[in-house]
Amino acid sequence: MKQVFSSWSGGKDCCLACYRAVRMGLKVRYLANTVTEDGQRSCSHGLRSDILRLQAQAIGVPLVQQPTTRDSYEAEFKNMLRRFKQEGIEGGVFGDIDFNEHREWIDRVCGEVGVTPYLPLWGESHDKILNDFIDLGFEAIVVAAKADFFGEEVLGRTVDQDFIKQLEGMRETKEVTLCGEAGEYHTLVIDGPLFQKRLEITETRKVLRDQHWFLEILNVALKR
Repeated sequence: MKQVFSSWSGGKDCCLACYRAVRMGLKVRYLANTVTEDGQRSCSHGLRSDILRLQAQAIGVPLVQQPTTRDSYEAEFKNMLRRFKQEGIEGGVFGDIDFNEHREWIDRVCGEVGVTPYLPLWGESHDKILNDFIDLGFEAIVVAAKADFFGEEVLGRTVDQDFIKQLEGMRETKEVTLCGEAGEYHTLVIDGPLFQKRLEITETRKVLRDQHWFLEILNVALKR
């Protein structure tokens, strides 16, 4: 069984990609997440690092958090991959869908380190991805959103059929992608087929920062 890491933001796309990789017969050894230089927040969604560690605990796969800066991101990412390779990990799973520039970056970086990239969602329609995610029984909430697309009321909203309908309605007036591939919104997965326990969020607050709404999770626990 080929051993891989799964590039991890905590959101729906990387989670579905990881799930599909497992179904393909790959062994996911680590979830790989980049964090700010001080180690406090995820680089991708601005989530507190400890929330992602708790999520990984709920899934039952170790989380590796690599501190980095904007200038050192690629170098630190490669260093993380090289450490994985020393442990016998041969590939990496990514949740990218159709952003060609980032796909080219993944292929190049993985090629330079000598690991095989797997992109189980690549080229699939956004509506199929969202419906598959929901139908499989995953549960995710919106934790970040661009303020020029959404108001604060979207924070904490469950990704479900009603949310898909809202996004489809928005496309009549705005250039919005259903999966948020252009960064319109980000999610946190709290339960689903990969999970051994559920994330129970009991206290939050909403923050506007850099033209983005963020859901600050203040209290969360694991539930069976």
